[in-house]
Amino acid sequence: MLGAEQSICGNLRAMVEQAGKPHEKDSASAPMLAATDLYCERDDRILFEKLNFQLQEGQVLQIKGDNGSGKTTLLRMLCGLNDSYEGELSWYGQPMSECADAFYDALLYIGHRVGVNKILTPRENLAWSCGLRRRVRNDEIDSALLKVGLRGFEDSQCFTLSAGQHQRVSLARLLVSDARLWVLDEPFTTLDVTGVALLEKLIQDYSSQGGAVLVTTHHPLSVNDLTQFTLGRRPEAAENWA
Repeated sequence: MLGAEQSICGNLRAMVEQAGKPHEKDSASAPMLAATDLYCERDDRILFEKLNFQLQEGQVLQIKGDNGSGKTTLLRMLCGLNDSYEGELSWYGQPMSECADAFYDALLYIGHRVGVNKILTPRENLAWSCGLRRRVRNDEIDSALLKVGLRGFEDSQCFTLSAGQHQRVSLARLLVSDARLWVLDEPFTTLDVTGVALLEKLIQDYSSQGGAVLVTTHHPLSVNDLTQFTLGRRPEAAENWA
């Protein structure tokens, strides 16, 4: 088990260092991701306006807010899945419209729906989803499934697994992805206590190696140097922009 954890941590470090890496001069002068004066409304109701924030390499940013405050909408906007907004997004100082390919190459988004095909096994799901971006070795897949607590279930069809196990299959993608930015929408849903602790450790390890995490959750995160802001407050209420 220790060998698997060491191997995965080493792979995480190498992949984070390489994926979507900007030119050195850009990295030194601009945040990884920045939002400027974002405005969005839904059903004639303003979700947020004049919203500004920055995300740096190695930072974990938690977006908080009541149900219906626009957390999922904001994440989908950032990931290019919702264009019904005003304002500017930039990636390492460049307008998103000019560097979309580089941004998507560096992004891993896990939304409310876990994206697990119930007919396939965990091993097959991971091979398919990760294979869309790069060739993934069988030992990488098996190590990731071991790390998320699915040892012995690698070849079980997912319709036989629980909702929490489906979430673990989805989260195993984090361990074999070469993404530089994780965007996670309520990733703790359906996880038990052990799963929560595991995901918190993955987030902590990833950020300590230079990866950035943008996460929405009602769960009180136990992560060092966590930055938070709450949707539904006045725009200037963003906290801890160090």
